[in-house]
Amino acid sequence: MSARKPPAVNDVWAPLRATTRARIGLGRAGNSLPTRRVLEFQAAHAAARDAVHDPLDVDGLVRRLRDLNIEGIDAPLRVRSRARSRSEYLRRPDLGRSPADLSGLPKTKADIGFVLADGLSPRALTDHAAGMVDALIREFDNRYRIAPPVIATQARVALGDHVGHALGVTTVLVLIGERPGLSVADSLGIYLTHRPAPGLTDADRNCISNIHPPDGLDYPTAASVAAALVGGAREIGRSGVALKDTTRAAIGASRSASAPAETGRNRAGPRPSSLPAARIPVVPHGD
Repeated sequence: MSARKPPAVNDVWAPLRATTRARIGLGRAGNSLPTRRVLEFQAAHAAARDAVHDPLDVDGLVRRLRDLNIEGIDAPLRVRSRARSRSEYLRRPDLGRSPADLSGLPKTKADIGFVLADGLSPRALTDHAAGMVDALIREFDNRYRIAPPVIATQARVALGDHVGHALGVTTVLVLIGERPGLSVADSLGIYLTHRPAPGLTDADRNCISNIHPPDGLDYPTAASVAAALVGGAREIGRSGVALKDTTRAAIGASRSASAPAETGRNRAGPRPSSLPAARIPVVPHGD
């Protein structure tokens, strides 16, 4: 006589779990989690730690930028913050916000400057920076003069203000690795500052967050949002808090998968459409 099979268990969480990367409906094994769920958590935690501590392969990033075959993008400049090591960078955020030396940067007076900053996830820059720069260049479509990109190591967001000011650009876009979490370790953010200068605050910047295709914001969508923000900033002469309503009108219905940037460092990445913008929490990832 064959053994009777146990009845199938209907996993009521399965449909909801397919729509989110959050850990929900994990089940139980006695008084603990199933072994598979514990191992998944440990692997995600290890990936997040590695994303923070693994150094940026600057030479590899330079090669990927050169492979784009875009005029002016094949010779990136290099700077670093005052943080002398990764350990000091993590313990002293203030040092990551100021440059060690910018004397090698030319005064370009260009319209747009790109700062590719390792931030809290150098892996995000490795995975997405070249593709994001390519999408931005295509979206700008020769409307602006682009300065040579600057690769910044041990860098926080505000370092871009110093770099943009030294380059003399009108608007600086800081592409930076966001703080990794237990669901995403390679998310890229874009911080936009119009008329960059040392001493600006978070209220002077706009952010497009959660860029990590295929699960997060894709490059073309992020580029279209950035282009709308640049256009709005040039129209009103500033970025940050004052740019909020302008970007809503500029982006309009073209962005079905994400929403425009809110005040200061609010994100412009995907969000539940049922929640009004004012109720979306602001969680700084890049700095």
